[in-house]
Amino acid sequence: LNAAPERAPRQRVRFLPSPAPEGGGAVELVAASVPVLADHPLVRGPRFRKLKIGAGHRLDVKASGVFVLGIGHGNKLLSDLYNCHLTKVYTVGGLFGKATDDFSDTGNLIEKTTFDHITREKLERILAVIQGTNQKALLMYSNIDMKTQEAYELAVKGLIRPMGKSPPIITAIRCLQFALPEFQLEIHCLHETQQYLRKVVHEIGLELKSSAVCTQVRRTRDGVFTVDDALPRTQWNLQSIQEAIRNCQLKVETELEKTLA
Repeated sequence: LNAAPERAPRQRVRFLPSPAPEGGGAVELVAASVPVLADHPLVRGPRFRKLKIGAGHRLDVKASGVFVLGIGHGNKLLSDLYNCHLTKVYTVGGLFGKATDDFSDTGNLIEKTTFDHITREKLERILAVIQGTNQKALLMYSNIDMKTQEAYELAVKGLIRPMGKSPPIITAIRCLQFALPEFQLEIHCLHETQQYLRKVVHEIGLELKSSAVCTQVRRTRDGVFTVDDALPRTQWNLQSIQEAIRNCQLKVETELEKTLA
């Protein structure tokens, strides 16, 4: 930022002595516009000495995907987006046939089990039960009477969500891929942690009379931000960051207006 082109220094009108037109050593005061010395880099020093950068919903060391940061005024927007309680989307990989102490495939092995009896249909039935149970919890923590006009309007806009603290809630879950012993899920959720999602995979294995570990947790959406908005490490430069901020500004403002209004 300090190496970027700077705006021109401010100008100030001053009356400076100047030789009079009639000569003879006479002097008169003439109005002149001169730069303000306080804006000179040698006087002012670096324009930016520090930047306040805030982190949104964090990712643990075993997870990957969309991670939102706020810069400067963006820190307040991060807080506002947090108060919107927006849904996050994850791609979660699983592996049937074993269990570990931390529910991940890199944990300490606890047991091995058979999995040949598992089918995609059985898995999807379990997923339907999980989604139904969490839908009831969503309605309970939303504090909305579902028989009212307000509830109908919020449902149409997709705004039924807990507007306060709640346990982790899965709003949607479906199977993307199934090829024993591996499977992949798409999970839409609120107030979750990545470790909670790994535990969900473990519990799915138990429900199917087997066991399962989580092989991957990847966040593909965090509220209004998607993978397409994310900057890979090769694009961590000023120009790319400024462009990303401009591209996301409108949808952030739209979401805040829609939810917090």
